[in-house]
Formats: sequence, C-alpha cells, structure tokens
Amino acid sequence: MWEFEKFEEMNIIREIQNELYTAKELPKFGAGDTVIVSYKIVEGSKERIQQFQGVVLQRRGSGATETFTVRKMSGNIGVERIIPVNSPFIHSIDIVKKGAVRRARIFYFRERTGKSARIREKRSFVAAK
Repeated sequence: MWEFEKFEEMNIIREIQNELYTAKELPKFGAGDTVIVSYKIVEGSKERIQQFQGVVLQRRGSGATETFTVRKMSGNIGVERIIPVNSPFIHSIDIVKKGAVRRARIFYFRERTGKSARIREKRSFVAAK
C-alpha cells in the first residue's frame, strides 16, 4: 500500500467519525482539577449511577476519540479510570475544585503521598464594583 493511499483511508475514517460525533455540553476541566464523574452502570436489567471522584491526570485526543484519566485513592490503593469524553454512560461531570498545575499531564502525581500529594487550588479573583 502506498503512502498516499494510507492517508486517504485515514481521511475517510476521520470524516466518518466526525459525522457520528455529537459534542456534549460538559464543563471545562483539565489536569489537576478534582471532579466527580457520575457514570451509568448497567448490571443485567438494572441500571444505577455510580460516582467516581478524583483528580484529572490528563486529557488526550480530540473529537470523537477524546479521553481523560481520573485518579482516586481507595483505601491505600490508587485507582485510575480512563473515561471517553463522549461516552453515552457519562451522566454528569461536576468540578469540585480547580487545581493550579503547570503541566498538561501530571503523571508525577502517582508517586506522591502525604502532603506532597496535594494540589494547590487555583485562585479566582472577582472584580470589585
């Protein structure tokens, strides 16, 4: 297969993804933010909503393939979950606090424990009237 044929196939795939892609109304969040993701869980014929609260480590991809990684501590064990932004199982995403981090991907957070595992909260200033 020639190089230009591969490129044409990628364009066709991207066009089909964009046709099927419908943007969701989600709050703006990024790495360092603490979020609560309400996720629909289907068990047999029953359906329930489970909340997963943790720190966003990264957002990656774009369009229909965009995902974000959320990390929480359960007991003394770190649990990470990669969630597609456009998943039909996402019920809602609530931002608990905005984190002040300097990087787009905070994988160094995995090795941190105790006080060094805290993320400073981003300050927001309200203009005086």
